[in-house]
Amino acid sequence: MNGYLLHADETKIYLHDRIGYIWVFASVEEVVYIYTPSREGGPVAELLKDFKGVLVSDFYAIYDSLKCPQQKCLIHLIRDLNSALMKEPFNEEIKLIVAEFAALIKPIIDTIHRFGLKKRYLQKHQTDVRRFFRLLSQQSYKTETAVKYRNRLERNRTKLFTFLDYDGVPWNNNNAEHAIIEDRKSNATGSTHSKLCLWAFRGGHLLHYLCCFL
Repeated sequence: MNGYLLHADETKIYLHDRIGYIWVFASVEEVVYIYTPSREGGPVAELLKDFKGVLVSDFYAIYDSLKCPQQKCLIHLIRDLNSALMKEPFNEEIKLIVAEFAALIKPIIDTIHRFGLKKRYLQKHQTDVRRFFRLLSQQSYKTETAVKYRNRLERNRTKLFTFLDYDGVPWNNNNAEHAIIEDRKSNATGSTHSKLCLWAFRGGHLLHYLCCFL
C-alpha cells in the first residue's frame, strides 16, 4: 500500500465444495493473493482506499471507484478492438478506429523499446493523444460497435495514457496476469490455502524473474 505502483487482477477459483475468487496484487518484486467468496469488490475497494500510487488494472468497474491515478491495461483494449474488427471485418467505422489507435500506439511502443518507461521521453506523445481524442470526438459514427468503442475510449480517456506521465509505470497488466497464470497452475494441482500462501511467498522471486525478461 505504500508503494508507487500496484498491479491488480482477479480470477475465479474452484475449491472442493464451492467457487470463490482470488485477487492478485503485484508490485515488481512481490505478489499477494487474497481470497473472497464472490467477485463483489467491496472488500477490495476498502483495502485499496488509501493507496496513493498508480494502479494498473483491467477494465473491471470496481477499480474505477478508487481515488488514485490509474492505468488501464492497453493490451486488454487492443484485444477487444481486434476482436470487434474480426467480427465485423467490413465495418469501415470500427476499422478506422482500430487504424487510428494503432497509429497512436506504435510510436509510443517504439519509444519504450528505445528508452524504457521514462517520463522525459514519453511525455512528448501527449500531443498525439490529445489529437487522437479530438478527432475521435468529431466523428459521427452510425454503427453500434463504433459508437460503443468511441464511448469506451472517451470514458476511460484519463486512465489510458497515465503511464506517459510517470517513470516506471507500464502500459499493460502483465505482472498481475503472470501471477494469475501461476495461481491457476497451483489450483489445478489441488493446492490448499496453506500451499497457496507458500506459493505467494515464493512468487515474489518468480515474478521478479519474469519481469526481467518481458
